[in-house]
Amino acid sequence: MKKIKSTLGLIVNPISGMGGRVGLKGTDTSAIIASAIALGAKPESTIRATICLQEIHSGLHEPLEVICPPGIMGEKAAEEAGFSPTVLPIKIPDDTSAEDTRAAVQMMASAKVSLILFAGGDGTARDIYSVIKDQIPVVGIPAGVKMHSAVYATTPKSAARLVSNYFASSDSNLKDVEVMDIDEDAFRNGQLSASLYGYMKVPFERRYIQGAKSGGIETDESAMSAVAHEISRRLEDDVLYILGPGTTLKAIGNQLGVDKTLLGVDLFQDGKLIAEDVTNLQIEEIITKCNNQVKIIVTPIGGQGHIFGRGNQQISPSIIKRLGRESVIIVATTNKLASLNGRPFLVDTGDPDVDQLLSGYIRVVTGVNMESVYRVSD
Repeated sequence: MKKIKSTLGLIVNPISGMGGRVGLKGTDTSAIIASAIALGAKPESTIRATICLQEIHSGLHEPLEVICPPGIMGEKAAEEAGFSPTVLPIKIPDDTSAEDTRAAVQMMASAKVSLILFAGGDGTARDIYSVIKDQIPVVGIPAGVKMHSAVYATTPKSAARLVSNYFASSDSNLKDVEVMDIDEDAFRNGQLSASLYGYMKVPFERRYIQGAKSGGIETDESAMSAVAHEISRRLEDDVLYILGPGTTLKAIGNQLGVDKTLLGVDLFQDGKLIAEDVTNLQIEEIITKCNNQVKIIVTPIGGQGHIFGRGNQQISPSIIKRLGRESVIIVATTNKLASLNGRPFLVDTGDPDVDQLLSGYIRVVTGVNMESVYRVSD
């Protein structure tokens, strides 16, 4: 068979993911970006793109041409990874926008790149889809706050493996997967409404692709109530609990008689919420002053399996490292575990050491007096 042309289009959304650590659930408007910066948010997408590209570069067996926009939209990450990219003749402003992404993708399509690698979130995926539809395969480096689309690899290094395997093969397995996004304004108000925008092709390998998030509120209310009852029974006095987002954690809040935010990270101790919808810096400040034991309660994302790194970036790797693996409590209904079809839990905190710390088998509270043992991917 004819070998795939070794030409890779690269796009980095430099603002993607900045809202995660500070609890803003996204960065789709200039006002939200300004708020994220004011709260101390740092750009992370270039770092994650560089990690991916370094992995690709270290495994090269033959030349790979990288075509990208100038500066922070691709050139910087490519050069830091060791590539000498072909830079598109396009001017990139300091405040990049969706229009810049779409213009760059159009130029890549004209250059007939074989694959587009991009670092961003669901908004970036939508922008790329609006130009190329399903005409050029893509691989997403997860760098956003909300990643419901199935075009994303599980981690930056998984994205590198997908790209490398695609160019090494003459018969890559391409699959049409969902491009999804949510209403950010509704999301910030505690309402989850995800819409399907179309399908793009990815070089599909199940272990490296995260899959689309299961949408909506889980229908098994009795199962969530059982998990909530069990957790409320286990909670200890004088222990500070970091409660992650999600419907299962919301059910726990209801069981405890508190109005836990659906999509935020909240702090609970001795029968009451002591802080709601907190940022990573707020969590770190509170636990630094806390003399009591601190534990983290999270639930995996249905259909994907991420327990850290998707939607709960406020619980940063430094917090997890400080508290230790033994502080983590995983809760999930049996239906949610079944939705993973045997795939392991995933972690993508941005710190490889913390990801490794969390790997291995972990207990999961699944109901009243019920636990399962489930594997966290390494």
